[in-house]
Amino acid sequence: MIILGVDPGLTRCGVGVVEAGAYRRLSFIHVDVVRSDPHVSQDLRLKTIYDGLCAKMDRFIPDVVSIERVFAQENRNTVLGTAQAAGMAMLAAAQRGIPVALHTPTEAKLAITGNGQAQKAQVERMVARVLGLNTLPKPADAADALAQAICHALRPAGALQGGEREEHLTEAQRQWALAAQRAVKAQHRKNVDRGM
Repeated sequence: MIILGVDPGLTRCGVGVVEAGAYRRLSFIHVDVVRSDPHVSQDLRLKTIYDGLCAKMDRFIPDVVSIERVFAQENRNTVLGTAQAAGMAMLAAAQRGIPVALHTPTEAKLAITGNGQAQKAQVERMVARVLGLNTLPKPADAADALAQAICHALRPAGALQGGEREEHLTEAQRQWALAAQRAVKAQHRKNVDRGM
């Protein structure tokens, strides 16, 4: 299962991709930060984040997108931008028929370190250890995105939004979505084989 983790942010939106194999064996695939220019209008910044997330989802074709659940912060402008970036990630996933799971930072820290109150440095070290990385993922947004993906691999119950939607889908709609996802994955494999 390919899991794309998102640490939402309006200036820097972390994206981490891992593969969860048999026996919860995790493999690192990709980590990056989608950035927006803080000197342009907020609508254009959100479009930049959305376009960047769409490109990542189209490139890696995840089976699920795990997004950090936005929680109240003291700075209302920060929480507003973070929530809007999280909404862009949910929209991009929904348009592709990819289920979305939401995990709090505490859940991610607990899943990775065993301590829901772990410091960022401890989370970064454990992310590197779990994924067998030689260096710590930087910046912190990238490490947090990988932590989201790892959290979902280890604790998939989370707040899976896709499960709620699936109850309202007909069997034909489910089959159509699965067929579309398989076709995109097959095309992606062909492009990779051709060196594109």
